Amino acid sequence: CCFKMNYSTQADMANFTIIMEFFLMEYSSIRELQVLHAMLFLLIYMAALMGNFLTITAIVTDPHLHSPMYFFLSNLSLLDIGCISVTVPKFIVNSLTHNQTISLLGCALQIFFFSFLAATEIALLVAMSYDRFVAICQPLHYGVIMTPARCIWVATSSWLTGCVYSAIHTGNMFRLPFSGSNVIHQFFCDVPHILKVSCSEVRNTEYVLLAASSTIVLFCFGFLIISYTYIFSTVFKMPSVEGRYKALSTCSPQLIIFFLFVLAALVTVLGPLSDTSPIQNLLISMTYTILPPFMNPIIYSLRNTKIKTALCRIIKTLFFPRKN
Repeated sequence: CCFKMNYSTQADMANFTIIMEFFLMEYSSIRELQVLHAMLFLLIYMAALMGNFLTITAIVTDPHLHSPMYFFLSNLSLLDIGCISVTVPKFIVNSLTHNQTISLLGCALQIFFFSFLAATEIALLVAMSYDRFVAICQPLHYGVIMTPARCIWVATSSWLTGCVYSAIHTGNMFRLPFSGSNVIHQFFCDVPHILKVSCSEVRNTEYVLLAASSTIVLFCFGFLIISYTYIFSTVFKMPSVEGRYKALSTCSPQLIIFFLFVLAALVTVLGPLSDTSPIQNLLISMTYTILPPFMNPIIYSLRNTKIKTALCRIIKTLFFPRKN
């Protein structure tokens, strides 16, 4: 839905088409393939939800998992649930109803919540790496440094930081009308594609904000790399093989998740924007919208013995209850 608007300034004397809704790209014009896409994404979505909900349930119900590391992990699982829920359900509904439109408000909400959750995840990954650094490199001070109150403060600060970051970016992107084509070559409202139809003033401001936030992100990544370098150098100096294995089993899942997040970030930044290859856009977007929430619970359940034990207990309770 668009309408014409006349501007009185010399720069905008011509008619200006203002976008009121966007059209998300179809990945196939064949009805059967659209339904197949919807069913495939629904299965992935349900699997991601189940994996992350089970992880949170295991941490909450098992007293052995009431420690800072698992507290941050439960926050990460909650973020993953939110991240995949921002984009995938809308795509499933659009594919089944053959309706590719999304309102301006709906687009703004998608960008706000996705940016909010992604920024919070970066902050949480930093907190999780520091937790492992203290636990392995300064074990005698762990109980003093990583107190429950401090962990809650760090998690709350991470969520608030992500919210403020997202509010600034979303407010800037939607403060002026959009112009040009209202077709988004993506299955959700993605920041690079929205910037293509933004006015030049918004784009210039957003590039400045992105440059500043990129500096902060690079600092966070540098902190993560330094932390894990110290962690692994300490681990490999341990005389006990059992001690080395135990330390690696607690930090290696976080390291894998960190590299998965870095891969997603690189794909987001370096992935080319294509107006003619919907499959290319889909594969690129899946790397940072679907892959991390889907893979994170699998990584933890396979690499962490305590999580695996708690999940097995929950599954036995649900499907094989004891008879009185």
